[in-house]
Amino acid sequence: MGKGPPGISNTIRTLRFHAGEMTQAALAEKVGVTRQTIVAIEQGRYSPSLEVAFRIAHVFSVPLEDVFQWSPQGSGSD
Repeated sequence: MGKGPPGISNTIRTLRFHAGEMTQAALAEKVGVTRQTIVAIEQGRYSPSLEVAFRIAHVFSVPLEDVFQWSPQGSGSD
């Protein structure tokens, strides 16, 4: 992997807000992880496993791409 920040961002905070201001603890319980894990994912300090990513998307009933976005770092082409 390259140096620098990961090219993965997420919209979890926004999705929680639109889901009746769901707390990080409530989301963590639904997904099966700790609240600290949700905090780290939201802040971009931790990339979840593929299974956890799908579980988060499932909680909000949205496609995975609506939760997580990836953009290559320093790439001028696809």
